[in-house]
Amino acid sequence: MKVAIIKYNAGNIYSVDYALKRLGVEAVVTADKDELCAADKVIFPGVGEAETTMKFLRVSGMDALIKELRQPLLGICLGMQVMCRHSEEGGDVDCLGIFDTEVKRFVPQKHEDKVPHMGWNTLTETNSDLFKGFTKEEFVYFVHSFYVPVNEYTAAVTDYIQPFSAALHKDNYYATQFHPEKSGGVGERILRNFLEL
Repeated sequence: MKVAIIKYNAGNIYSVDYALKRLGVEAVVTADKDELCAADKVIFPGVGEAETTMKFLRVSGMDALIKELRQPLLGICLGMQVMCRHSEEGGDVDCLGIFDTEVKRFVPQKHEDKVPHMGWNTLTETNSDLFKGFTKEEFVYFVHSFYVPVNEYTAAVTDYIQPFSAALHKDNYYATQFHPEKSGGVGERILRNFLEL
């Protein structure tokens, strides 16, 4: 199986590569369009900022390519957010529009609401093959200041300040707001499920 990790101006790419190596998968980290199109699975990870990322994707032509891919693609954190239609990050930015929904800034409601949302939290209402074999609410690791509201593409929910989409799914596109590569055994199961799609 060929697994490709999209290489672009974002952090966290190599921690995803390392997590795949722990599962016995040698992925290629690439921005080459032919390699991405030929891959059986594509992962679109990211830690960074939406506006800068979208500028890079547009200049490189990667924005059009990502929307044309037909194999299973997994967006992680920023990768998930830029797959949405629009983000409030960076003074408002239009994104890829794969998921017809917005990315909003967390607004603390009380003193103990800290932003970014950072640390372990549970997944509920899971309804995607990413979570195959889950029998209870599982803990995964989050680091984010922006969130996607619950919508028609929501594949898992987490509650922090308000309920939000912890995962999205539409056709061949899967996405997680949390970091499976930093979520221990639960994250490994999610990555394995993705690789088995």
